[in-house]
Amino acid sequence: MRDLLPPEVAVAVAGPHDWTGQLLAAELACLSERAVESRRRDFTAGRVCARRAMATLGLPPAPVPSADDRAPVWPAGVVGTITHTRGYCAAAAARSTAVRSVGMDAEQHRPLNPGVRRMICLPEEEERLAALPTGISWAAVLFSAKETVYKVWHPVVGTWLDFADALVALDPDAGTFSARIAPARIDAAPVEAPPRTVSGRFVVADGLVRTAAVLPQP
Repeated sequence: MRDLLPPEVAVAVAGPHDWTGQLLAAELACLSERAVESRRRDFTAGRVCARRAMATLGLPPAPVPSADDRAPVWPAGVVGTITHTRGYCAAAAARSTAVRSVGMDAEQHRPLNPGVRRMICLPEEEERLAALPTGISWAAVLFSAKETVYKVWHPVVGTWLDFADALVALDPDAGTFSARIAPARIDAAPVEAPPRTVSGRFVVADGLVRTAAVLPQP
C-alpha cells in the first residue's frame, strides 16, 4: 500500500508474526469469545499494523478498538484505515491535521460472481468496464475502489454508502480511479462539506487488487 498513498500517510503491511501478535486490553474486549480463528488473526494483524503505522508518525502506542459496525476507532488526532484479505493485511494512519480521511482495500484478483457483480456495478460502469483491456478482472478493481470510497466517506459523514451511491471510473493507464458520490447522499449528509468526489489509485499484482485514496483537508 505504500506505493498508493502519499508520504504524510504511514503504512504498515503485516509480516508473518503480526497475525498472532499482542492485542491491547481495549482491543481484546472487541473480540467475541465465539470469534473464529480467521477473524482473530485478521483483527490481530490489523491492530498490530495500526500501532506500527502510528509509531511511524511518532505517536505512542494506543489501542484501536472497533465500533459496533466493526469500523476501527482511532485515537484522537489520528485518521486511519485497515484492510485484510486472505494472506494479506495492512493499516494506514495519518495525523488529522494533515489528512481528513484515508481509505484502502485489498481483494483477491478473480472474477466476481455474476450476482455480486450486478449488485456492485451500475449500468454506466458496466459499459465502461466492457471497453477496458482484457486480462484483468476490472469488476474486482471496481469493487475494491468502492470499498475504499466507503472507508473514506464513513469516518467523515458517519453514514452508510451503498455500492450504487458512488459512480466509479477507472483509468487503467494511470492506475487511478475517481468516484462521484450520488447527489442525494450528499444532500442528506449530516455534516458540512461532505466529500462529493473521491480520487485514488489502484494496482493489480501478486494475485491481489489493492486500492487506496486520501481525502485532503479543505
